[in-house]
Amino acid sequence: MGRYTGPVCRLCRREGMKLYLKGEKCYSPSCPFEKRPFPPGQHGRNVRSRPTDYWIRLREKQRARKIYGVSEKQFKKYYEMADRIKGVTGENLLVILERRLDNVVYRMGFAVSRKQARQLVTHRHFKVNGRVVDKPSYLLKPGDIVEIKDESKDMELVRENLESTKERGFPHWVEVEPEALKGKFVSYPAREDLRTPEIREQLIVEFYSR
Repeated sequence: MGRYTGPVCRLCRREGMKLYLKGEKCYSPSCPFEKRPFPPGQHGRNVRSRPTDYWIRLREKQRARKIYGVSEKQFKKYYEMADRIKGVTGENLLVILERRLDNVVYRMGFAVSRKQARQLVTHRHFKVNGRVVDKPSYLLKPGDIVEIKDESKDMELVRENLESTKERGFPHWVEVEPEALKGKFVSYPAREDLRTPEIREQLIVEFYSR
């Protein structure tokens, strides 16, 4: 199955929480989830069934996938990678997802959503350590420099995105130079540093370990 291309606000309603997939709209009163915080569909208000343990773990995995915009195949690959790394598997998984180039572009404020960040990356607007990278799944390492390539530095969209992001602040594990349109991936984020809706990563580990 390909990437989901339908209305993303339905995904937030399906998961019962904001996933911040629409950029600035998610922070405004016009956010559809604020008006209709129940599952989409004709019977969305009337769901009364008691969730099973499997359903709870499946939904947690699906929620994380939707937040980061990755396919099932990619997500499982990241889980297997996290399981091989020393440390807590669930936390390792979240750190790997945060290292994706599209996510770092979003965290640095060059894009208002991960979806927009993916589009900017695939359109070859970004360089990593001086080389153009067009793969959103590229995993960054501490010390890597992300910057807009010279031919794209006149993009007004990126400057507007940076202005709106500066008001909310940048994560401390990245350093951003807004005027130079560049940033540095300083370190791997700790679990408490991750600005994601509450993800219960242990449930994801239990889902794949069943």
